[in-house]
Amino acid sequence: MAPQAFKGSLPAHEVARAIVRGIHEFHPSILSHTIPVADGGEGTVDALLAALGGERRSTRVEGPLGQLVDAAWGITRAGDAVIEMAAASGLPLLAPAELDPGRASTYGTGQLIRAALDFGARRIIIGIGGSATNDGGAGALQALGLRLLDEHGCDLERGGAALGRLDRADRSGLDARLAGTELRVMCDVTNPLLGPTGATAVYGPQKGVRPRIMAELDAALARFAQVVERDLGMAVASLPGSGAAGGLGAGLLALGGKLEPGAELVLDLAGIDARLTGADLAIAGEGRLDGQSAQGKASLAVARRAQRAGVPALVLAGGLGEGWEVCYEQGVSAVMVTAPGPISLADASAQAAELIAAATQRALRLIDLGHNM
Repeated sequence: MAPQAFKGSLPAHEVARAIVRGIHEFHPSILSHTIPVADGGEGTVDALLAALGGERRSTRVEGPLGQLVDAAWGITRAGDAVIEMAAASGLPLLAPAELDPGRASTYGTGQLIRAALDFGARRIIIGIGGSATNDGGAGALQALGLRLLDEHGCDLERGGAALGRLDRADRSGLDARLAGTELRVMCDVTNPLLGPTGATAVYGPQKGVRPRIMAELDAALARFAQVVERDLGMAVASLPGSGAAGGLGAGLLALGGKLEPGAELVLDLAGIDARLTGADLAIAGEGRLDGQSAQGKASLAVARRAQRAGVPALVLAGGLGEGWEVCYEQGVSAVMVTAPGPISLADASAQAAELIAAATQRALRLIDLGHNM
């Protein structure tokens, strides 16, 4: 079983526990192994610590609008750090009425990276899903010692809107430890930083970007990209993935980070290919399947791995959206919706564990029926 979190209901490890319960209620002698997975958003730290071993830590950092938050991160048994930017700069930290993409900053994410450096980590895995920001990663760079200055030599305030006044970047205070640190960035999108498929246009609306300020924020990111290229020697504007997480992809690329598909990275680190050898069935799960699920969703990554290993893949889904059938082209053998009938979202969330266990049983009974026909 390699499920991801059912967002708003259960974290990945509890989803896995519910699936195991359903399996054992169907037939207690079935042998099973769990690998909780994530794609870079919420739950990434827990999924990697479950796969690799290690300890969970917490650091008080600035939230998206400067409020103090206690952000969880982890150190694996091997000494690598695991960070999810959502814990410091994510949408869940703000109420809908608080969304302010012009002011929201990734500064807290940079503080987490610094905390990992202080711990001694020289390999840092960063999940960048679920951002509330549109600052190109400028705040994270500021937290790591880069000065972003206006024409008067004054430091810019936090947030993406201020980047329109950026004149130059002073890297003299940039944390020297970064040069000897490997940054592995979990990124499942290929959007560039700028333009109609960029960070502001595609992902901005969910963070509060209104049409009247879209051009302003995109122009501010364009100015940021120009200065980064001139003063840091890195052309980030058109690189695939540079528009991820409000442009945090661009900021981390400027630090020498390597962008990798998030779910695939978790599956590699967890050693799923070895686990699939000799397996009879792979079970994945997530809250919703739709036509976009093929673009980096963990369930489809699991299904593709299973297909390569010659193992059928079952996906448990809380709900189905338009175009979900494309999943059958990605290695999925069957899909089972967890709700047996009409149910409110609140009730589905409250009963998620029971629904997942019951759906697992239903799926296994159908498999058993097929074997006996």
